[in-house]
Amino acid sequence: MKVIIFGATGMLGQGVFREFLLDNEISSLLTVGRTATGIANPKLLEIQLADLLDYRPIEGRLAGFDACFFCLGISSAGMKEADYKRLTYCITLAAAETLSRLNLEMVFIYVSGAGADSSERGRVMWARVKGRTENALLKLPFRDAYMLRPGVIRPMHGAVSKTTSYRLLYAVISPVLPVLQWAFPSSILTTDIVGRAMIRVAKGGYSQQILEAADIYTAGREIGVNHVSL
Repeated sequence: MKVIIFGATGMLGQGVFREFLLDNEISSLLTVGRTATGIANPKLLEIQLADLLDYRPIEGRLAGFDACFFCLGISSAGMKEADYKRLTYCITLAAAETLSRLNLEMVFIYVSGAGADSSERGRVMWARVKGRTENALLKLPFRDAYMLRPGVIRPMHGAVSKTTSYRLLYAVISPVLPVLQWAFPSSILTTDIVGRAMIRVAKGGYSQQILEAADIYTAGREIGVNHVSL
């Protein structure tokens, strides 16, 4: 399986990227983003792209893939809706519209968020924008598209957020996250589980196109034995 990942250097992206490298059924992995991962692996290719709204310079390298995992995301704190829309909806759709044109058999998996508003009419700005993004992705001519809505995520294997406020938050709550995860395993997800859920859904589909935290947990536990060791 040949896959593309956007956002491989973010906290969640780092975690799921590791799972993709471990899976021996993924033969080729392309990362697209503003920064490189800094990891050397024989099945890894990387494209650094300054403008994530314009894929014309690299279109020739984006065809022939089986799945795309879109993990780019940003906090809406302190942002105006127009700015958040540009960084969430516009960037996501720019990539997805290009990929859907070049890869008609592609499965597209988008990391949204718990509470995304599919009606696009709710009072919470970020939820409306996420819901609009989900709805637009589901209309594109991919073979399949799935929206993942995780809530609290526990970073594993050294994954670190780029956002200062998130790093501070995780520094405070990290001592209790393992306990909360043990008590609420289908609500407090790990980066491992999310990554494995993505692989499971890309390979075998899922019974619904929108996966809430409990669905992600179930899918991530069903990954099978196709991982190798690092």
